[in-house]
Amino acid sequence: MFYVQIPDSAPVGVLSAVSDAMTTFGIDAERFPRPTSLIGLAGIVRELAEAGYVVVLDEFQYFSRPTLYEFTSHLQAVVDDLGNRASEVGGGLLVLGSLHSELVALLEDRYAPLYNRTTDQIELDHLDVGSVLAILREHSEPAPERLLFLWNLFEGVPKFYRDCYEQGVLGGSREELLAGMFFRSSSPLRTEADNWFLSELRGRYDVILKFVARQPGCSFGDIEAHVRESSPEGAQQVSSYLKILIEKYQLVERRLPIFAKPQTRRSRYYLRDNFLRSWLAALHNPVSAINFRSEGELVNRANLALFEAEGHGLERLVAQLYEERSRKGVGDFALTARIQGYWNRSDNEIDLVALDEDRRIVRFGTCKRNPDRLIRDLASFDAHIARFLAEFPAYRTWTHQQVAIAPRLSAEHRLAISAAGHIPQDLADLGTDL
Repeated sequence: MFYVQIPDSAPVGVLSAVSDAMTTFGIDAERFPRPTSLIGLAGIVRELAEAGYVVVLDEFQYFSRPTLYEFTSHLQAVVDDLGNRASEVGGGLLVLGSLHSELVALLEDRYAPLYNRTTDQIELDHLDVGSVLAILREHSEPAPERLLFLWNLFEGVPKFYRDCYEQGVLGGSREELLAGMFFRSSSPLRTEADNWFLSELRGRYDVILKFVARQPGCSFGDIEAHVRESSPEGAQQVSSYLKILIEKYQLVERRLPIFAKPQTRRSRYYLRDNFLRSWLAALHNPVSAINFRSEGELVNRANLALFEAEGHGLERLVAQLYEERSRKGVGDFALTARIQGYWNRSDNEIDLVALDEDRRIVRFGTCKRNPDRLIRDLASFDAHIARFLAEFPAYRTWTHQQVAIAPRLSAEHRLAISAAGHIPQDLADLGTDL
């Protein structure tokens, strides 16, 4: 195999990276001369594939840049030739990309040179929570608060955890990690969101994205009212903008309450990516002000905003943990349907509704970052469950379980929750055996 990560640079930088990688992989320079042009790079791909190498071009989306785009035409000729002689060719070509929309434009746009040239597609998802916990056990410590903080920021993107490790902040305090990763000239993630998520949007959807990031679970009416107030000229385009953000860019997701029909109007909107949500909700403004305020003041401001954002992150993390534990056959609840939330127009809301249809068990969950507030809200939570069962009477005869979840629960918290007839759980419980 020959692997090269394509840099976001001019052709000379790309050719230099390819040459260096060929040397690193021990590829004979006499047999395979280093490329000096983009057409020469396409020729090297052909020769390596014919020689039995699997050529991997990572960050392939950079070939959408005007200065590099001609390579896709040269590669088209190579791919067509190799495809026509597939039985004679021992190697192949894999292209990887981390910016979905640009990669799709290169490979699936009917006017692109490489249109209809792909033979297989592999979707690589994020690391699961168990893998994140393994990283923390090895290089930091898997405390519930640290898991929530890091997962809410980085979810399961391996690059971000590697960057933290290389900066020496993976085991540091929240403030040390934020300062090292976002607020200094050498911080690797200082421009990450702008470069990877927002570059091609050119500011057209900023009002909607920032509002959804700061108000996760907002309705269409909430978004429309905000746009009308802050940017009246865009109020008529909210529906079309949301459609583009959902379908083309896959940055926003529309969720329906459990059992709802697809055409229901009771939908809620969320940013799909934890990193982008944390950036827009808590980090963008402080990082942008680094030339005008002290680092300590801005880091503290970002940290406080992230605490707020972690409330929604906790709900998503718990849902993921439930699904992961069920899939791996650990824990006390076997899911038969994806875990979902429930809400209606009467302000009835339940964070988690999990179904075990085989044993006819329905588990209702409430999640709060603050365990004291969690306990104070248990009576209200029970009332929401009662209204749920009134709306869906088929579940009245099932076994009902109520679970109260916080990042960390003390012995006193657990006693209070149990006394109220609920199952206490925290992130340490849910991370066990993963």
